[in-house]
Amino acid sequence: MTNVQKQTNPMVIRNGRVVDSSQGFDATADVVVIGNAVVSIESPGTTTLSDGWTEFDAGGKIVAPGFVDLHTHLRTPGQEWKEEPKTASDAAVRGGFTTICAMPNTYPAQDNASVVNALMQLCEAESSVRVRPIGAITKSREGQELAPMRELADAGVVGFSDDGDPVMSPHLMRQALAYSADLGLPTINHAEDRGLVSEWDMNEGAVATRLGLRGLPNSAESVMIARDVILAKITNGRLHVPHVSTAESVEIIRRAKSEGVNVTAEVTPHHLAITEEWVYGEFGEVPAVLNEHAYDTNAKMAPPLRTETDQQALIDGLTDGTIDTIATDHAPHADTDKVCTFTEAANGIIGLETALSLCVGVANVDIARVIDGLTVGPSSILNDASVGTLRPGTPADITIIDPDREWQVSSHKLGSKSHNTPLLNYTVKPKVIATFVGGVQVWAADKNGMAYV
Repeated sequence: MTNVQKQTNPMVIRNGRVVDSSQGFDATADVVVIGNAVVSIESPGTTTLSDGWTEFDAGGKIVAPGFVDLHTHLRTPGQEWKEEPKTASDAAVRGGFTTICAMPNTYPAQDNASVVNALMQLCEAESSVRVRPIGAITKSREGQELAPMRELADAGVVGFSDDGDPVMSPHLMRQALAYSADLGLPTINHAEDRGLVSEWDMNEGAVATRLGLRGLPNSAESVMIARDVILAKITNGRLHVPHVSTAESVEIIRRAKSEGVNVTAEVTPHHLAITEEWVYGEFGEVPAVLNEHAYDTNAKMAPPLRTETDQQALIDGLTDGTIDTIATDHAPHADTDKVCTFTEAANGIIGLETALSLCVGVANVDIARVIDGLTVGPSSILNDASVGTLRPGTPADITIIDPDREWQVSSHKLGSKSHNTPLLNYTVKPKVIATFVGGVQVWAADKNGMAYV
């Protein structure tokens, strides 16, 4: 993050509702920042300002640790026309994210130390947020031979994944989980058994039938998760299940945790908030007659959007702790990847900028639980106590939220290089109005978004 200048003025963020579940803290307070670090959380008005101090009035706002995303696609190296570190970080800070984990489905894949090192050097120069790399499980993500996992761990990866391509071989997955136990890093397997269905367009069900599209059954996900849970139990490996999308999957993970299996799980904001009906292109409304908005390719993703029953199971799983964290699966695509038939369209949705609004404003999940899922959840999976917290002495990565502020998702206001989201022209709330990384302001919603006095 060499492009971010060091904070020179001490700062007090006044009178906000400070929500930090890493400390079990939820109360009106002042946050004191000196240099790059949080110094203390004080009762309102306790800190006396000296010359040169800056004050930020957060009255009526929520002050939270900077969000952490376990699942971001930088598209770099190899597809920079879709995204790159600078534009990904521009999107991240608009959504309140101060740390993002870069998935390895790049060209070349992040399957060796040289590729990882080159990416991190680029991010250090261009990104305004902290970037943590995730290495591939198999060489070239082809599922044939394990990548050099120890070499990747030594290079600084925080986990392993062939994201987008499941490790179909149970033998290879068992080996990867055994290595993960030794290295202390999670193995993240895209949960899709392609032996059940190799080609599909959307969720299997009534909407797919009406639209004449190929469906993917819930079992393709749940069968793969069940297999991996068994392998994790055998190896005592660290299994992390990405983008859980079905009720059956939640139940499998819940049971595995009760049996002491070392498994964690994430859910995306879009799977929490929207359903397969969004493929109709009417913001979830079911049209009596199909119109020109139908077959919305921006609503095509993997795993696909599911049903309301699945959606409620995901919310319940997040609420009761079965699902540990919220992760965006931010997957930018160029217009040409989406302006085509539904079958031809690429899977994926951008998600960094809309994550909070989807979880709180659309899915109606309690904001304190959402903040926990965006901070403490990923921090614990990364085993990194320096992020997702406002503990004294930790980097001053801070997100300030206006819980009542509405905003419209529009292409010209997005930080991402790509605009592939079915939420375009949709009005949501709340809104992140300011983001700090290491005590340095990296985002203000607009000239009125920062309330300095």
